[in-house]
Amino acid sequence: MDGFDFEQVIERRGGDSLKWNKYAGRDVLPLWVADMDFVAPPAIISALEKRVAQGCFGYAEPSPSLYEAVLGHLRRTYGWRVEADWLVWLPGMVSGLNIACRAVDGDVLTATPIYPPFLSAPRYSGRQLATAPLRLSGGRWGWDLAALAAAATPSSRLLLLCHPHNPVGRAWDEAELAAIAAFCKRQQLLVCSDEIHCGLVLDEHRRHIPLAMIDADLAQRSITLMAPSKTWNIPALGCAFAIIPEVALRRRFSAAMRGIVPHVNVLGLVATEAAYRDCDDWQQALIKVLRGHRDRLTAAIGGMPGLRMSHVEATYLAWIDARSLGVADPTAFFEAAGVGLSNGLDFGLPGWLRLNFGCPRATLEAALARMLSACAQLPQ
Repeated sequence: MDGFDFEQVIERRGGDSLKWNKYAGRDVLPLWVADMDFVAPPAIISALEKRVAQGCFGYAEPSPSLYEAVLGHLRRTYGWRVEADWLVWLPGMVSGLNIACRAVDGDVLTATPIYPPFLSAPRYSGRQLATAPLRLSGGRWGWDLAALAAAATPSSRLLLLCHPHNPVGRAWDEAELAAIAAFCKRQQLLVCSDEIHCGLVLDEHRRHIPLAMIDADLAQRSITLMAPSKTWNIPALGCAFAIIPEVALRRRFSAAMRGIVPHVNVLGLVATEAAYRDCDDWQQALIKVLRGHRDRLTAAIGGMPGLRMSHVEATYLAWIDARSLGVADPTAFFEAAGVGLSNGLDFGLPGWLRLNFGCPRATLEAALARMLSACAQLPQ
């Protein structure tokens, strides 16, 4: 498609792949961790090859051209004019979540189900975590701000937001973001917005809106986390950044990193620059592939007794309700059938499954056939 090969099946068994090695020696197709089975964009590979050929791998710092690529991407894609000194470089988004919890003097609030590090970062940082459930209505996930307000305590100071949301696949719209901004203002909360999947909005009529663009007041109390890792499939190269407009908050965040967070890997810096400068065409081709995979998956799950799936607006992750399947452990059930999925319990919602459809169509079709066969064998 568009000159890029998203159908190539790369042999990742027996190598260094965390995703595939989880089931080493077993015939299990891994559709769990958020790591796509596609070759990275040619422009990124070329940039890495050029940098490796230099042969010297000393400590590195972000170059002016990297800043130009990142700021240009934000301006071109979202109309967001970010200043260079607002950026704080990180070796990964999860580091950013943990640093945000350490940087804020108070406890933490979030909504479930949620990406597991949202649940562990407050604890690792010596903070108390309060949670409220997202609301599922008419097959669509949304916010229950009344429940979130009830969960807040007088010591709550930080809201952790996932936008787009992992695992429910929502791309929060402008009205929802405005409601979140108003909530944070009423509760006097800072907000850390994980926007690592912002480049993976699948619905053609939707676009990603950075939370910090919604409200000028909230922007001054915001930490936005972004990275090229998910969109351009370079998670192991470890390069992310926080965008923090307010100087005092940025200083607290940077201070909380000292002695804990290492410098970004030199190859991560190179790959990030290439991703944001040279890979828009690859990204658009990827979106078309993922949109087709999502639609195929939606139809397939709809034909599997005991399973239901809400519409995936963004990410390459499907959130599947397996509570009617009639098995005690849906994750173990499908693993025994040869498909490795993420357990909803880890996200705060047992009985659900997360499926990564960022893989060649042949891999997805093989997994769906195994899942359908396993479901069909259950008593109806």
